[in-house]
Amino acid sequence: MNADPATPLYLALAERLAGLAASGSLRPGARLPSVRALSEQHGVSISTAVQAYRTLEDRGVIEARPKSGFFVRRPRSLPPVPAATRPPARAVAVETNAIADAVLDAAGDPACISFGAATASEDLYAVERVRRAIARSAQRHANSLGVYATAPGIAPLRQAISRRALDLGCNLDHRNIVVTNGCMEAITLCLRAVTQPGDVIAIESPTYFGFLRAMQALGLRAVEIPMQPGAGLSLEALEVALDTQPIKAVVAVPTLSNPLGAIMPVASKKRLAELLGVRGIPLIEDVICNDLAPTEEDRRAVRSFDRSGNVMICGSFGKTLAPGLRGIGWVEAGRWSAQVANFKRALSGGGSAVIEWAVADLLEQGGYEQSLRQLRRCFADQTHIARQIIAAAFPPGSRATDPAGGFILWVELPRSVDAVALYQRCIEQNIVIVPGTLFTTSTRYRNCLRLNVGGRWTAEREEALHAVGRIATQLAG
Repeated sequence: MNADPATPLYLALAERLAGLAASGSLRPGARLPSVRALSEQHGVSISTAVQAYRTLEDRGVIEARPKSGFFVRRPRSLPPVPAATRPPARAVAVETNAIADAVLDAAGDPACISFGAATASEDLYAVERVRRAIARSAQRHANSLGVYATAPGIAPLRQAISRRALDLGCNLDHRNIVVTNGCMEAITLCLRAVTQPGDVIAIESPTYFGFLRAMQALGLRAVEIPMQPGAGLSLEALEVALDTQPIKAVVAVPTLSNPLGAIMPVASKKRLAELLGVRGIPLIEDVICNDLAPTEEDRRAVRSFDRSGNVMICGSFGKTLAPGLRGIGWVEAGRWSAQVANFKRALSGGGSAVIEWAVADLLEQGGYEQSLRQLRRCFADQTHIARQIIAAAFPPGSRATDPAGGFILWVELPRSVDAVALYQRCIEQNIVIVPGTLFTTSTRYRNCLRLNVGGRWTAEREEALHAVGRIATQLAG
């Protein structure tokens, strides 16, 4: 059988059979070939055929009946999607959770199976293409190794970013783009440009814990705005907050938010730009995952509707080119571009010109679009598998988001399950998850967790997610 060389044969065979079941070619209740017949039909070993059937059993696609063989199961219902969030309406000081450091450390531990840090498996990316680009850059621009790089970054990279931004609906002047040390530096520079310690910032709820850490370091206060898993930030709630709170800026991820994976409809993105533009309140927009959204409309940025330089747009390439390139970020800060550029020069100066040349090269290659299409398909498959496992193995009443792209799931467990206790029990088995308490300034989301399903599925990884479900079920009582 033909298969991706990076995919184990048993998993490729299981995926093929699962696809036939999903399409209806194999109907519920249909009897499958024996293990021996399956191995002969597909030219694989008996052990490979057995592993494939076991994988499909674990996913709930087939069932083994004593002395009868294997049969296609009736499809299990997938978990329902969580309801809209209901954070407190008041602004509070930001205090980040100490578990965050432990989660990030454990996520990089080869002894652990990680559903923690939001990074996909390196073998899903064209890492050899990245390596060659870096090698070419080091050869062609060897002189840049002997001098300090300067902000705002090399012009060819800023021009390449400007051209890529056209796919987000944005017409950015490359002269106003600043290359940063990752997207978080870009976000932090924007916050520094538009706030003072003690100011109130509106954020999504739940929100990425990295934003909370930056806000804590800057002495800012946060007011959390409700989110709907299918539609993103509640504009009605935001408008109320703007009318009742001294909000100085809004930080949001309108496309594939972290951790809900929500995508705001285009009409809502336009309304958000107008709502803040009229009031002169800056939006700091994170577009780090926009290229992973499934359609051109979904990928459109709020910045594309901005007519007054009110939206500060930030991105990076760790989710699309390769995780190791997350250190190359960028920002175009609208009417605050000069302030952000000055802060960048004062705080960290330039980055690595050799890497910047390599990223510019990669962005201009035709293979980038092809790799994005492959990533979108792969992440969609992996997310579907994870949701099937959650439906089968997690305690009754569990809910999970159904994002249109990316590789992050937000899981809402029964209220009796403490996700921090679940995290601690999982760590004992070298499995990493992220408790929901990291994504808020309040005490909410205690029964929630974020799962990174960007790791390539293996039997070991699937069993680990089943184990998370078993432990959660025990905690549910």
